[in-house]
Amino acid sequence: MKDLLRPDLTFRLTGRLWVESADDRFMGIGRLELLRQIQQHGSISKAAQEMGMSYKRAWDLVSSLNAQGSRPLVLTQTGGKRGGGTVVTPEGEALIAEFEALQTRFQAFMAAEAARLF
Repeated sequence: MKDLLRPDLTFRLTGRLWVESADDRFMGIGRLELLRQIQQHGSISKAAQEMGMSYKRAWDLVSSLNAQGSRPLVLTQTGGKRGGGTVVTPEGEALIAEFEALQTRFQAFMAAEAARLF
């Protein structure tokens, strides 16, 4: 490919990784960040705010994750003496770890291909 590119331009290889079903996107970098933020803040609302996302959008993403997972990935509790909250389940934590590892391998692949191509 090197001989097909103009030598006075700088090129880079980019890409994003998603895990999808036939019906919907299951996991990507945005959902990963949402899960991390929920872990950190214990709240979908605070996680959404931190990401500059609407609460409805965050709730829809959590709902989609839970609907596609074999077990709930995020659990919510409303009200009560302690005011409710949100937790990422052990299955959600496993998904975070697995997707982070997958993302690391994807980035290594992209770097190797960029070195080969450019």
